[in-house]
Amino acid sequence: YEVTADRWSRGAPLPQSLHHTTAVTLDGKLYVVGGYRGGSWRPVDTVYAYDPASSRWQQRASLPTARGALAAVVLDNRIHALGGVGEGRRNTGAHEVYDPLSDRWQAAAALPTPRDHLAAAVVGGRIYVIGGRVDGSYANNLAVNEEYDARGDRWLKRTPMPTARSGIAAAAVGGRIYVFGGEEPSGTFNETESYDPKTNRWAHYAPMPTARHGLGAAAVDGHIYVIAGGPTPGGSASSANEVFTP
Repeated sequence: YEVTADRWSRGAPLPQSLHHTTAVTLDGKLYVVGGYRGGSWRPVDTVYAYDPASSRWQQRASLPTARGALAAVVLDNRIHALGGVGEGRRNTGAHEVYDPLSDRWQAAAALPTPRDHLAAAVVGGRIYVIGGRVDGSYANNLAVNEEYDARGDRWLKRTPMPTARSGIAAAAVGGRIYVFGGEEPSGTFNETESYDPKTNRWAHYAPMPTARHGLGAAAVDGHIYVIAGGPTPGGSASSANEVFTP
């Protein structure tokens, strides 16, 4: 998606069909980490790097813990892969860190609350992991908010999100983390809530025009683009692309 022109174009497809992956950008490349294979619920350990300049994919070192519905962020030029669903359809608290220069993974302090369909963002050199669900059930949503200090390799509990939800997306702008959407058995969420790490407080904002879950969010020039997702709980889809200006 080209923001300035408000235009979409096609790139090279992933080397294999995946769903419930996570993706981050680092050094001008897009990394797609983990997920489930094809139409199954079998977690994978694959890591692919996409170069927009050449529109080519390259397979990188495998994720040590195969998992889907995980979260990932970039901190200090390394990718942190957090939580998700592992073997046996059960949550894992795995926290693994990837160095693109050495193409290697190493373990870090485990996520205190194992969960999936969660969101994560970085503010002020700290990682914040927010919301999610237990063992894939959106009838068991969480509001938990945990902060990771990479220097001390330790986790801290922070103020929970006002609305317990999963299947969410998050992006950081101006020192705040904005969390969008989600699902529960009775419907999807249109909530927009933000967390300020400095005050350890949450605030409410204008709701999303289209309530949905399983969506993506990306911050560009102070705006957050909230893309796709499902308008009803479970297997549904939307091509919505809505822009939030804090």
